[in-house]
Amino acid sequence: MKTRYALLLLPFLASCSIFRRDKPAPVVETVRTADSPAPPTAARDLADVMGTELKLTPDQTGRVRTILNGTLTQSNAAKEKLPAKSPQLLAELKRININSQKELRAVVGPEKFKLLQTKATQQKIAAEMQQRQK
Repeated sequence: MKTRYALLLLPFLASCSIFRRDKPAPVVETVRTADSPAPPTAARDLADVMGTELKLTPDQTGRVRTILNGTLTQSNAAKEKLPAKSPQLLAELKRININSQKELRAVVGPEKFKLLQTKATQQKIAAEMQQRQK
């Protein structure tokens, strides 16, 4: 009789996690889409990368970080308030981006802002940001 109960419990015990320690826990990755809110660290990381790439002073990097934090906050608020991919959202994001660009130009100066606008610089910054996300 005892062996019958033991046989019934065997499949249950084999499935318990304490008996399967050799298997690692599954990895869950967050999938971000274009209309997902940006993570709070994005502005900080982007400001640091821009500071290095454009050779900004610590004061300029701090001011860029402040601008990017504001841009991030406004963009995330717009994404929460307006429907994804709607014309209203696109128009709001464009307005936010234009204001941010004006503020950045004032902080970094016209020469460094022009450098920031080049494709090569943008590719370097994008590559560095992807490295930081891993």
